[in-house]
Amino acid sequence: MQNEMKQSPDESKQMPSYCVRVEGLTVRFGRNVAIEDLNLECTPGSWTAVLGPNGSGKSTLLKAILGLVDIDHGSVQIGCGSSGIGYVPQAKTLDRRFPATVVEMVSTGLKSRWPFLIPGGLRKKVEICLERVGLRGYNGHLLSDLSGGELQRVYLARSLIRNPALIILDEPATGLDRSGETDMYELLDQLRQEAGTTILMVTHDLDAAYHHATHVLVMNRTNIASGTPACLTQENLKAAFGHGGHEHPSGPWK
Repeated sequence: MQNEMKQSPDESKQMPSYCVRVEGLTVRFGRNVAIEDLNLECTPGSWTAVLGPNGSGKSTLLKAILGLVDIDHGSVQIGCGSSGIGYVPQAKTLDRRFPATVVEMVSTGLKSRWPFLIPGGLRKKVEICLERVGLRGYNGHLLSDLSGGELQRVYLARSLIRNPALIILDEPATGLDRSGETDMYELLDQLRQEAGTTILMVTHDLDAAYHHATHVLVMNRTNIASGTPACLTQENLKAAFGHGGHEHPSGPWK
């Protein structure tokens, strides 16, 4: 029943052995068991893809890691500290008709309320983050004028404002066309390889998990399989989804 930001004196001087460690996690909502006795470990600099059917507890797992839901049993430990986490949600709750600019949205990654005044130092940080996601010069653009791919990059830039060691993404390719998906995954690859950023991503995209992730977790309320993408087999997918992955074009699930 723990959700810890754990870091010992020795770990502060060297890279911890884990970025996220989930042990025996159980989460209930009333009588409904969302997750039961689930284990997961993400090492620094890894890319972990979490796959499972709708209702399998994937988003609940992310919320438990972020400390947004109560834990009934087990523990969640964060080795990079709470300030080292960036989050890109699946549902974008801001009304696109709201006259907000890109610089305002990205700056909310550092502020607990909407910024009516953005000092020069913060504005510079926003500019750096936008450049990292390929949106240089977009500061003054209205969110309502952005494409789906551009908006997703804005939310990614927002998650980068704290220079996080860990980025958590819930279905990052939702609403993107194939070109936008490719660009998003290539951008995440670049962040991981150049900055050593740890990535934890919920996805339905088997191909993205197979070709980009270093580790995968296949789950349906509990662990079905975990390890390298090679464990995305027909047998494991059938155990999780109730059917195989034959409709996908490549990978060991064919």
